[in-house]
Amino acid sequence: MTDETDDVRVWLVDRGYNNRDLIVLKYATPDGTRFFRRELAAQAMDLDSVTAAKNVSASDLENVDDSELRERYESEAKRMSAQHDPDDTI
Repeated sequence: MTDETDDVRVWLVDRGYNNRDLIVLKYATPDGTRFFRRELAAQAMDLDSVTAAKNVSASDLENVDDSELRERYESEAKRMSAQHDPDDTI
């Protein structure tokens, strides 16, 4: 059984905006099965840099139920990990 307090490395797989003028970042596990969602105010982008990867608590991850989305996240996470160091600013 996995300890939900263990940190998991996730890679940036999606960036978008919502109707509240927030930047929505999604980081996924390398296999694309789980993701972490983070919302930032556009004004905070300079203060809080966006990196290629993050280490997050396993309890903060959500499951990816859609198989096409899972495949896309897996592909993007692999691409990001091959092209960037985890601390690279994106």
